[in-house]
Amino acid sequence: MTQGYGPQDPNQPGYGQQPPQAPYGGQPPYGTPAQPGYGQPPAAAAGGYVADQPGYYMSRKLANWPQRVGAYLIDNLIASIPAFLAVLLFSGTDPGESPSAGAGLVAFLLYLTSLGIWIYNRSILAGRTGQSWGKQVLNLRLVRMADGQPMGGGMAFVRDLLHLLDALLCYLGFLWPIWDARRQCLFSDKIMNTVVLSEV
Repeated sequence: MTQGYGPQDPNQPGYGQQPPQAPYGGQPPYGTPAQPGYGQPPAAAAGGYVADQPGYYMSRKLANWPQRVGAYLIDNLIASIPAFLAVLLFSGTDPGESPSAGAGLVAFLLYLTSLGIWIYNRSILAGRTGQSWGKQVLNLRLVRMADGQPMGGGMAFVRDLLHLLDALLCYLGFLWPIWDARRQCLFSDKIMNTVVLSEV
């Protein structure tokens, strides 16, 4: 005898029928709506991305502030050697005496040499390989955040120019990596989307 209360809901199992069960392996049958979270990866891993902890980028360790300062000082020291020789050349003259034209030319060329070393080391070399001489000594590498590759000579030169902004306000931009989660300088790294990795 059937009940006369109107048609049954087609989505409800009939009397004596079992609701559909997920087969062995955990997947519901075809056509059954998945329950929230059923068979889904954790939210942190959705799309294959897992958030990095502070001090890491793309699971690669970032350079800390003392390492970055050390590499910068090495680069400056190397580039300043010719300019230091120029200063020594002029320091041999008496206070009221003007240097000769030859000495002035030599000093000018030494200053140009310092500038050329700086541009080659910090822009061309670091742009092509991600490593200036200072970064090579300390096993650091400057890379783009987009793909983890060196940024190229032109962009490395622009990044160095942006260090002028980092020097404003009592060198605040240079100090920014101390507390920044990605250890970036305030202007040069954040505007150019770069990070410095530690390969130690």
